[in-house]
Amino acid sequence: MNQKISRRDFLKLSGAGLGALALMPSMGINLDKLFDELSRPKRLPQFPASAIIGRTVDPDIDLRNRPTNDPNLNTSIAKLPADTLVEWNREVVGNVIGGLNNQRYVETPQGYIYASVVQPTRNLPNVPITIMPDGQAGFWAEVTVPYVDLTHEGSIWSPWLQDHIKYNFPPRLYYGQVVWIDRIRTDNGFTEYRWNEDAGHGYGGGAYNELYWADGAGLKILTEEEVAPISPNVDPNDKHIEVDLDFQTLSCYEGNSEVYFCRVSSGLKNIFDPATGLPNTKLATPAGNLLTHWKIVSLNMTAGSFQSGYSTPAVPWSTMISGEGIAIHGAFWHNAFGEKRSHGCINVTPEDAKWIFRWTTPYVSLAQSEVRVSLPDHGTIVITSEVTF
Repeated sequence: MNQKISRRDFLKLSGAGLGALALMPSMGINLDKLFDELSRPKRLPQFPASAIIGRTVDPDIDLRNRPTNDPNLNTSIAKLPADTLVEWNREVVGNVIGGLNNQRYVETPQGYIYASVVQPTRNLPNVPITIMPDGQAGFWAEVTVPYVDLTHEGSIWSPWLQDHIKYNFPPRLYYGQVVWIDRIRTDNGFTEYRWNEDAGHGYGGGAYNELYWADGAGLKILTEEEVAPISPNVDPNDKHIEVDLDFQTLSCYEGNSEVYFCRVSSGLKNIFDPATGLPNTKLATPAGNLLTHWKIVSLNMTAGSFQSGYSTPAVPWSTMISGEGIAIHGAFWHNAFGEKRSHGCINVTPEDAKWIFRWTTPYVSLAQSEVRVSLPDHGTIVITSEVTF
């Protein structure tokens, strides 16, 4: 039978625990304790010692004794909270009931977790710099550890942070996210970088100008070489991308040669709007010949700007292919690649998104952070296709 995993067992799994914002009584919020916790400097925790570290992305994730969710077998042995960290031994093919394409499970020392709900991450800490580079107002940095706890500075504006407060969950940056750093401090006994989410530093139109401090050891300073164009000597007209919306795959071609392949999660289709009883076509990824025309290193995707009702800061490596709402971009909040699940965008891993960002045109340097071209001018052609009946 299912059981809630104990605090002791959870600490063994995560190396940290989730108690950072467990300060709100059920009948109200203790604001003094809340703001004290949000403003407290936070060092990186001790992460599990494995080459790949799995991070559960949803609450109440089943840990199973066999790689199957067959209800007749009663395989669930515990429930894991969001952001539980586990040693990722290997992926195995299981038996997933429920009409899902993904049949993969992650094998851990404790049991099996459905792969779609556990992000593969690594623990690659960095030696932070202690002073800002001469002549630079800031720099782009990439999260290279499973997560970095955040210390908030100033007023609370963003729906993202308000949701974390509402649900009693610590604000964090996750493996693969990219942020703009504008200050460094060392007065708390370790080096911290300040993430400035000012819209003037990129992030698109949905940024809320929030300020956060994070342990600099969790953030790698990006260099121009790391985002340099891939295959710049190939004629841009010989590059194109093909996305199969049925099989949820993406292939990059130079002429007739496939040079890159990955699985994707495109937009949901035929999800019915309860108000009208009709399919919500806004969630589907459009099929046809699309064009890369706006690329941005890090983008705040927030309700009101993008066809949806969500707030997600620092979405990495966005390559816009239709209007200002459909992009190929990195997704760190799931590992369900191969399944349709987005609001219309084409989700890929942060690593895949970075490669695509570098390979497609227009090329974007870190100094630019974003580039737009006006149609009919465009960058790389993206052909999205699906079978219609």
